[in-house]
Amino acid sequence: MVLPTSDAAVSARDCDNGGEDLTGLNGLTAAQASQRLLEDGPNALPGDQRRTLRAIIRETLQEPMFMLLLAAGALYLVLGDLHEGLILFGLVLVVLALTLYQEGKTERAMQALRDLTSPRALVLRDGQALRIAGCDVVRGDILLLAEGDRIAADAVLISGNEVQVDESLLTGEALPVSKLADATPAPAVASRPGGDGLPYLYSGTLLVQGHGSARVTATGARSEIGRIGSALETLTSERSPLKKQTAKLVQVLAVIAFGASLFLVAAYGLLRGDWLAALLAGIALAMALLPQEFTVVLTVLPALGAWRLSKQNVLTRRIAAIETLGATSVLCVDKTGTLTENRMTVVQLYAQAAAESPGDSLAIDYAAAPQLPETFHTLVEYSILASVSDPFDPMEKAFHRLGQHFLKDTEHLHRDWTLRHEYGLTPELRAMSHVWKAVDGSGDDGGHVVAAKGAPEAIMDLCHLEASAQTRIAAAVDAMAAKGLRVLGVAQARFAGEQWPAIEHDFEFEFIGLLGLADPLRAEIPDAVAQCRSAGLRVVMITGDYPATARAIAAQAQLEAGELLTGDALAAMSDSELQTRMKTVSVCARIAPEQKLRIVQALKANGEIVAMTGDGVNDAPALKAAHVGVAMGGRGTDVAREAASLVLLDDNFASIVRAVRLGRRIFDNLRKSMSYILAVHVPIAGMALLPVLLGWPTVLFPLHIAFLELVIDPACSMVFENEPSEADVMQRAPRDADAPLFGGMTLMQALLQGLGVLLVVLGGYAWGASWLTEKEARAFAFTILVMGNLALIFSNRSRTGSLLASLRVPNRTLWIVTGLTLGLLGLVLYLPALARLFLFEPLRLPELLMALALGGLSVLWFEAIKFSRRLSQRRSP
Repeated sequence: MVLPTSDAAVSARDCDNGGEDLTGLNGLTAAQASQRLLEDGPNALPGDQRRTLRAIIRETLQEPMFMLLLAAGALYLVLGDLHEGLILFGLVLVVLALTLYQEGKTERAMQALRDLTSPRALVLRDGQALRIAGCDVVRGDILLLAEGDRIAADAVLISGNEVQVDESLLTGEALPVSKLADATPAPAVASRPGGDGLPYLYSGTLLVQGHGSARVTATGARSEIGRIGSALETLTSERSPLKKQTAKLVQVLAVIAFGASLFLVAAYGLLRGDWLAALLAGIALAMALLPQEFTVVLTVLPALGAWRLSKQNVLTRRIAAIETLGATSVLCVDKTGTLTENRMTVVQLYAQAAAESPGDSLAIDYAAAPQLPETFHTLVEYSILASVSDPFDPMEKAFHRLGQHFLKDTEHLHRDWTLRHEYGLTPELRAMSHVWKAVDGSGDDGGHVVAAKGAPEAIMDLCHLEASAQTRIAAAVDAMAAKGLRVLGVAQARFAGEQWPAIEHDFEFEFIGLLGLADPLRAEIPDAVAQCRSAGLRVVMITGDYPATARAIAAQAQLEAGELLTGDALAAMSDSELQTRMKTVSVCARIAPEQKLRIVQALKANGEIVAMTGDGVNDAPALKAAHVGVAMGGRGTDVAREAASLVLLDDNFASIVRAVRLGRRIFDNLRKSMSYILAVHVPIAGMALLPVLLGWPTVLFPLHIAFLELVIDPACSMVFENEPSEADVMQRAPRDADAPLFGGMTLMQALLQGLGVLLVVLGGYAWGASWLTEKEARAFAFTILVMGNLALIFSNRSRTGSLLASLRVPNRTLWIVTGLTLGLLGLVLYLPALARLFLFEPLRLPELLMALALGGLSVLWFEAIKFSRRLSQRRSP
């Protein structure tokens, strides 16, 4: 599948492949790729995580609830009650169908997420570079590889530059190995992982340096990692804190259910002497007390929530991150491409012909200015020479566009020059240089030309300028940066000979000038930042840009006024000093990628819940250390994506804010659903146990509880999963990350809600039994219980809003469940055959209306509490 990124298809010349000439490669055609995918199957490891329908049915039938239903049906058959037994078995099939629908929907959502999270690959198809899911890579595909990529399949390197690969996944060796390109490798060459100087690449290994292209030789089970894939099937993922908390709660309730059921069987048998009926009553109580829906909710809601997040351009790689989103208190975000559009344009130039000259400045107007003054030609020429020939980086693309616009058909563009050496960016020197073999106008050897570009202070350092010249240039930089422009310096040098120096400082560089690039702020950013502020989320912008540029962008984004911290200042601080400083910092400028980790650790030490964005190889430690690591899907490396919990498919900060909103909604709905589950089991368990202990006729049999399960199952999963966000979801402070999802006041509130319904049902039954027949009283109590069940659904839809207000909030699934429940209730009350099975007698209209009213009023006390809370909040200043 082609991934939904903004740059899914780009021309081969636009690929980040270090300027390699790819024009001679076209890759497979779409038809060839489809045919090979059919022949070889998807590029996936053995033991795909997807569960089959048979596996889902087997797991479902092993649930305690189904075992109890089957046991009850078998007991009815033993007792000779064929109809009751068959109906129970029929209900088993209905509940099974509901469960399969929910599980199937969840599994489809999870499969969609698996498709998206499979390693991405950039391949050539029909001469176009396509970014596809790794599972769609086939034999013969041309992979375009760059530093930080996870190699999607076994392949042979056919072109490359300084390629080094980490093969520790297969060999256990920590040191990366060098790879040399070979378009036609001999088949006799050893093709096992490990060893320097070979052209062979292996699926799952990591490109840690260089770039190149490779032809795929094996995919899926035929790859080297595929041969050992069976070992991966034994690996199990760690359960999330939420699942651990809930597992403990379920274990406690299961013990209570087992103990209470044994007690009821013994009490019923001893008091009434009917041990088969006692066993049925015990089964009914166990069914009433077992909250098996908890596991359903913890699977369905997060999985479908992750699927909803993917529709918001946020891919969830770790479901547990959804729990943390609602607790996030600090968002650390990159500027370029996240707050801005990553669509750079050169808008201002500053040229200095000599060190003693004051320099000339020019604002660029592409539409109105047909020509560029001669003073600036060299500056544009060398900015292009310091960039790759076929750029992927937006900044370098901007330099090429500038040159094509103003210098086309001049001697300043050099397609016939040969790149001989590259000096990359380093933490010590924020500049890169290219050494070119020059050709003069007559085609003769022009020696070597060196072009450098980078941070203005780094370029000034390379040029060894005097203090007065540095002051003039710094003033020009400040003037550009104050406008929010990203400023780069450019320098030139000449070099004779064939052995270039080890470091750039050994060249005699001459300062040429500055380029100011505008990267427009995304239009939605100020509103997104305002939403963060109202939600109690602090936004910290982190950038490698000049401090004045960072301040200008922060002002445009309307970030909270705070201190600015530079990378140099950070490097000089101790950990404790950094912790103190980060309490008030809102902008971090001139930050190196590896310094992000210290920022994350300082914020965590201050008790913050941190979300951090990143895209590069060096960002991976910070992404992994953050509570929620957020990688860029469009421009990020595979290393960053694998270290992160979330991936932004559109690289947009506003998507993070939408993810926080949706994360809070998912957490709210989980809490509402679990509150409802516990609350509704209280009256069901109470009505299964108390009438027996009080010596009254049995009210609830397994058939009744199976009917109630038909309401509870879809309500706790589908109804609450579809609940929209509450109006104040982004006006609340972040929740306490250490607070359990379901404990304390939430747990007590759910129990009280259930007790309230139980008292009404029990009182209604006692009152009805005084003037109704036994079967009419049972129907009366059951109707109150069903209506109380529905009332609990409506009451738990909102933490603070009124029940009447919730009726105006759209939720189609809720009304479907409500309508079906009332319809089924009508059938079991008034269809003679069903009424006999349920041991009911039809209720007259006044009795029916009274029972419905009592069920609805059973949560009235809770609504009164919510009303008093709203009243006190309005009165408080």
